[in-house]
Amino acid sequence: MRSYTLKSCAIGLCALGLLLSGCARPSIGSDRDDPTKPVTLTFWHGWSQPEEVKAIDDSIARFEKLHPNIRVKTVADVTDETVNQALRAGGDEAPDVVSSFTTSNVGQYCSSGMWADLDPFMKRTGVDKAKVFPKSLLAYTRYEGKQCALPLLADAYGLYYNKDAFKEAGIPRPPRTMSELKRDAVKLTRRTRDGSYARVGFMPDFRLYQNSPDRLFAQWGPAYFDRHGKAQLARDPRTRQFFATARELIAVQGGYAALERFRTRFGDEMSSQNAFLKQQLAMHMDGEWRGLMLKQHKAPFAWGAAPMPVPDDRADTYGRGYLTGTVAGIAHSSRHQNAAWELVKFLTTDTDQVVRFANAIHNVPSTLAALKSPRLDADPTFRTFVQIAGNPHSAAIPPSDNGAQYITALQDFSYAVEAGKVPDLDRGLRDLDAGIDADNLQSEN
Repeated sequence: MRSYTLKSCAIGLCALGLLLSGCARPSIGSDRDDPTKPVTLTFWHGWSQPEEVKAIDDSIARFEKLHPNIRVKTVADVTDETVNQALRAGGDEAPDVVSSFTTSNVGQYCSSGMWADLDPFMKRTGVDKAKVFPKSLLAYTRYEGKQCALPLLADAYGLYYNKDAFKEAGIPRPPRTMSELKRDAVKLTRRTRDGSYARVGFMPDFRLYQNSPDRLFAQWGPAYFDRHGKAQLARDPRTRQFFATARELIAVQGGYAALERFRTRFGDEMSSQNAFLKQQLAMHMDGEWRGLMLKQHKAPFAWGAAPMPVPDDRADTYGRGYLTGTVAGIAHSSRHQNAAWELVKFLTTDTDQVVRFANAIHNVPSTLAALKSPRLDADPTFRTFVQIAGNPHSAAIPPSDNGAQYITALQDFSYAVEAGKVPDLDRGLRDLDAGIDADNLQSEN
């Protein structure tokens, strides 16, 4: 009884001292450290461009001003593979806070325990994640009930289109359905006198830049797995509709062989030789960052952005798009998890910080409040992607134990389909499901 009384008094005096001094109450998601004591954190991230690194450094400066006892050492241009190796090894060289551009790896981070569960930290500090983050973004930061990451800005995919080409072809607005996309693609395709392409309306080839099949497939709202975690692409009629549309887009524009030859002439995606920038494409699926690059390279034509078209029988979902983004979490091996949580919380939930960071690197903000902020970049093109991110039908690929391996399997299968190497689509899809399930079972064992 006496020890309980002394402990209660100590807690009371501590709380009074914190109140009088204006200090925040220490987080108790972990008992490893006191975030009010001097500490140095290490933060690993993947951004590498000078303006991106500056935006991170500015963010850290704002954090350190709010938390003068916490210093943050940042390490830029770090890959997921490097992070994973460091977290497995542990030790003093391992990071405390980590970020990743690969949302499909969240399943591995959570199931392996390499990233700490953030729910206890949020509960202790009063962060209601359902009220802070869009549901679609929360979906790719947790796995099997474990919230081991939080969204740190998002990427939304839409349709960039050449307004001058549209005007020339007599097309009044960007397509909203897949049938309109096929029709407009034909009208916008131009050939030279020798029959070769001068411009393609919409390049459907899955090897082009950001044309990974899962991104276009998102317009159908697919469910990759059933409630038991089994692959169900063969059982979902939307899968056949998706591949039928992809094949039709290829056929109406001249066939796979001709399109593929034209694609191999395109320049690097991130350079001034980008095929859309060079007007070799009239329409192109890409993320919100492309708008900034078009401006930086002074595109010599009028351009705009819109949501990607949707299947004709799902016209009421127009406005949706594929979502992905950066995620942030705390290393399981960190000895400063409470201090690390203060940094993660600031980077991911502070509205002013999220808006300023989003504006600086031209990414979509990742909180409900930031998406509605009047301080968010008002550029109409950028706002298009903000609206896509906020659309309730927009979605990301689901996390899995084996990361993006099932997406890699889908990609390989899609390459074969578009090249005409899958004569029996139904059988091919059944084999694809069986392969995905076998890979998942192996990763579990």
